[in-house]
Amino acid sequence: MVRHLLVCAALAGAAAGLIAAALQLTFVVPALLEGELFESGERLHFVSDGTPQSVREAPGLEGDLSRHGMTVAFNLVTYLGYGLILSGAMALAERYGRAATARAGLVWGVTGFIAVQLAPAIGLPPELPGTPASEVGPRQAWWLFTVASSAAGLGLIAFTRGAIPFAGVALLLLPHLVGAPHLDTYWGVAPPELAAHFVTLSLGAALVGWASLGFFCGWFWERRHAPPDSA
Repeated sequence: MVRHLLVCAALAGAAAGLIAAALQLTFVVPALLEGELFESGERLHFVSDGTPQSVREAPGLEGDLSRHGMTVAFNLVTYLGYGLILSGAMALAERYGRAATARAGLVWGVTGFIAVQLAPAIGLPPELPGTPASEVGPRQAWWLFTVASSAAGLGLIAFTRGAIPFAGVALLLLPHLVGAPHLDTYWGVAPPELAAHFVTLSLGAALVGWASLGFFCGWFWERRHAPPDSA
């Protein structure tokens, strides 16, 4: 069973990682590269005459192929790790009567997206290069706290009965009641429209990646029970 779990996680992680990398290279990275132009000062949003207008044009991807290759590799490694966690959780749930199927895996994947991407993004949304922010340590601590609390809360809502799911709702709300660490002022160098678009693209790509990961985890897990093809 352990061997099958590792194989499922590896195959699902590779498939989802490639899908996520393709989406990032197509949608997210161009917005990121455009943000770097404002970070470096090559483009200015509020120029000397005070106008808020600036050029809207993302640079192409042909400039740094090694960097884009690292994007693919990072996604493969990341989704392999997520695949191990998700496959393990689905295997554990199956022991308690929750079938691990492709359809169920899709729900698991969306749930993982909520816990790991969406819930932290409510307090700490994805940021363009050059965006001023508070110190890294407190933000990382709040992110980990939010992921753990959200995952535990979703687990209580999904797998318990009676009044216990209300405790899960409380765990979902807790990190946001505590509040993410932020600066006391708003200021940045990139247009707010570009920053908002980058957040949307980042979360959209992550949703598809997580949904794909859950689906493939369930699909490959089902192959364990599938009868071999007859000759």
